[in-house]
Amino acid sequence: MDAPLPAPMARLVYVVTEDWFFASHFLPFARAAVAMGLSVTVVTRVRDHRAAIEATGARVVPLEAERSSLNPMAAGYAAGQLAAILKALKADIVHCIALRGILVGGTAATMAGVPARVYALTGLGLIGARQDAAGRMARTALRHLIRGALASRRTRFLLENPDDARALGLDPADTAVTIVGGAGVDPEAFRPARLPPLPPLRVALVARMLWSKGVDVAVEAVRLAHARGVPVELSLYGAPDPSNRRAIPEETLRGWSRDGVAWHGPTRDVAGIYAAHHVACLPSRGGEGLPRTLLEGAACGRALLTTDVPGCRTLVRDGIEGLVVPPDDAEALARALARLAVDPALVASLGEGARARILSGGFTEAAVAAAVCGLYRELMPA
Repeated sequence: MDAPLPAPMARLVYVVTEDWFFASHFLPFARAAVAMGLSVTVVTRVRDHRAAIEATGARVVPLEAERSSLNPMAAGYAAGQLAAILKALKADIVHCIALRGILVGGTAATMAGVPARVYALTGLGLIGARQDAAGRMARTALRHLIRGALASRRTRFLLENPDDARALGLDPADTAVTIVGGAGVDPEAFRPARLPPLPPLRVALVARMLWSKGVDVAVEAVRLAHARGVPVELSLYGAPDPSNRRAIPEETLRGWSRDGVAWHGPTRDVAGIYAAHHVACLPSRGGEGLPRTLLEGAACGRALLTTDVPGCRTLVRDGIEGLVVPPDDAEALARALARLAVDPALVASLGEGARARILSGGFTEAAVAAAVCGLYRELMPA
């Protein structure tokens, strides 16, 4: 008697606008999906990270779609191209990452007739940060699209904080909604090191150099603290994102490099940076999912200094893992810096709390990957 043929592998397709974004955040998802027996493809704009993605066992298919473009015709054209790719791949599950990936990928999945979808929102960006009428209208339109025209009965929503769920009119407790600890962090790759001596208080801001990240607020806060005799130094690590309209010009960053502030450009050694600093700072103006820089700083056992906005406040509880101040408030940030600069015991205890939060709060790569794979099992064809 002939042996039975093996069951065909379920086919999972990730849709993400940039290969660097997938490579920096989501490789553990791809590895876990491959390990559970899925055939995995990543559809993205390919630049420099194809090899890193393919090393997980995933296939890479190029799709040219400008992340910064708001042109509906361009988005529609990209969705049409993507629908043809999904049909050719015979996708069983489409996992769309970030807002533009959801809009283009969700449209394409509808066109291609793929009902099993994971919509992974990594933050609402400017739409989430704006509190004016235009911001409210944009969130309302987005809510109707993602929960209406682009949703199917087999759509699952993967979010990084409960505030974003509510902004989309979703109940964080709904069975179709899963809240995860961002992309997670590997606590073995980011481990605590001995704190440098105080003074001065050494503060690291590791992020894309965008106005929305509050980089300018951090610079102004350090200058205010300096003027009051507070011994504090701010190191900026990161590059402007050329595809983002909120990028800070390089000449501005270079001009800030004085009076206790230094811009060092991009880095590949984030753990080494935090080892040389006391504080991980991100004074975001909003629109975050759950910032990776705070996850990494916390895993390294560093006190966190951030703002009371979605995502940041999900991880950081004031006085436990760090200090939380209002957004866009350089004065409040300066006072927080002054408090930390004279209290090494507080700096140490906040860092210990931050590390414990990562290990016990569902913020590790393993915990997040397990939750995501649970969605894939639920959506896999019988």
